[in-house]
Amino acid sequence: MLKHLHIQNYALISHLDIDFGDGFSVLTGETGAGKSIILGALALVLGARADSKAITDGEDKCIIEAEFDEGIIRRELYANGKSRSFIDDSVVTLQELKVLANKLIDIHSQHANLLIENADFQLGVLDAIAQNDGIKADYSAQYERYLEAAEALRRLHELAKKSQQDADYIQYRFKLLDEANLQAGELEELEQEQYQLSHAEDIRAALQTAVEALSGEQGSAIEALRACRLDDAASELQERIDSARIELQDIAEEAERKLSHIELDPQRLEWTEERIALLEELKHKFSAETIEALIAMRDELAEQVNRLDSFDFDIEQAQKKLSAERETLVTKAKALTESRQAVVPQICERLMEGLKRLGVTHAKVEMPITATEDFTPSGCDEVQLLFAANLNQSLRNVSEVASGGEISRLMLCVKALIASTKGLPTIIFDEIDTGVSGDIATQMAAIMREMAKSRQIIAITHLPQIAALGQTHYKVFKADTATRTETHISLLNEQERATEIASMVSGKNVTEAALKTAKELLCYH
Repeated sequence: MLKHLHIQNYALISHLDIDFGDGFSVLTGETGAGKSIILGALALVLGARADSKAITDGEDKCIIEAEFDEGIIRRELYANGKSRSFIDDSVVTLQELKVLANKLIDIHSQHANLLIENADFQLGVLDAIAQNDGIKADYSAQYERYLEAAEALRRLHELAKKSQQDADYIQYRFKLLDEANLQAGELEELEQEQYQLSHAEDIRAALQTAVEALSGEQGSAIEALRACRLDDAASELQERIDSARIELQDIAEEAERKLSHIELDPQRLEWTEERIALLEELKHKFSAETIEALIAMRDELAEQVNRLDSFDFDIEQAQKKLSAERETLVTKAKALTESRQAVVPQICERLMEGLKRLGVTHAKVEMPITATEDFTPSGCDEVQLLFAANLNQSLRNVSEVASGGEISRLMLCVKALIASTKGLPTIIFDEIDTGVSGDIATQMAAIMREMAKSRQIIAITHLPQIAALGQTHYKVFKADTATRTETHISLLNEQERATEIASMVSGKNVTEAALKTAKELLCYH
């Protein structure tokens, strides 16, 4: 439960500390006194959206801290718009703060009565009473698997369609490269061969001249060196001449071998030039720098061609998976629907009992469940809250027939019903008594006091009947200082309670009759 609330520099509150007890507490005060400010500060520490404009004028930051049995939650809001969240002085994310807060407290704001008309809220009521968290979790997990399988199939169809559109182009490009029979390093070898073939006559003539000069029958260099014999005085020079002759002999023999292999082959030259032209054309067409790059493109295109043939199989397998996931999801959805249907009679009966207690004597409530057209994140169910307040009145959607007072009473009955199963330690009602008065207000207060037997209930109210039934009474008021107006809250003693309730009966000018009525209300309860 909420044990203590600390507010600093929030709106009209410069500093506020208040302790809360268990049971049924009420907060009263004139309109504009600051009850909504205190509630807004509490909402902020529970994870509501932060607004730096809420910081008291002239201050750099505000601090709201709420102490629960389970720990301390703190929110700090800075003038630059940033905020920080803490659980037991450890920094946490805002989402972590919200997760914890949702387990500790429920704030029923003035506008929350409109939720009774919301289909998602109505479905949530069924789930809260059914206590089907495990079934819902199973469905949600299967729903995600179903969506993943559906998305996988959709992507495959999309890829198959795109690939089919590109199939002719892919196959055309693959055929060009595949039929070219590309070989790594081929272009360099062809260019060297093409050079040799195109210059064969010149190379042959040059080699022939070299051979004749070196080893021809007349005046050859080799024969001249062989005939050159020096005396012993020049033995070293003779050795060099012999070595040169041997080297020239080897050169001549190599030149003759090359000369024997050089052929004039116009057809080979033509083929080589055509092959080089083809390779260059492919490089240009595919924007490739090398033959190796063309080979890589060919291999990639080959994989794409193979994938074109595999899409039918992949799609068939994906469809089978989707069907299996859908079949399982149908089972999970059915279990979820059954858990909800099982509690509908109980909910309707208890709501009608509560409404009769609150003066709607002939209230009728039904909650038919119908199937949705498709799976949704919350199952395959649509629920309606049908309501009739009078005899012989047909059941219609609650938003169409219920008055503001009837909606307030119905919402209190719903909250009481949920509270009996959800186990929230603290519930705050912010003027849930809108549109009611007199004995009905007394009955609403009695219901809240009964709820407070097992949890902490805090009610913000303008009705003396509800204020009188509170076990603890707090008054919110404004006070002026020399420089500003500030909101305060105080715990009232018995005499102060009587005066406050009397003012709620008669206004600021408390009469003896109003004071007597207040004391009677307090004594009665």
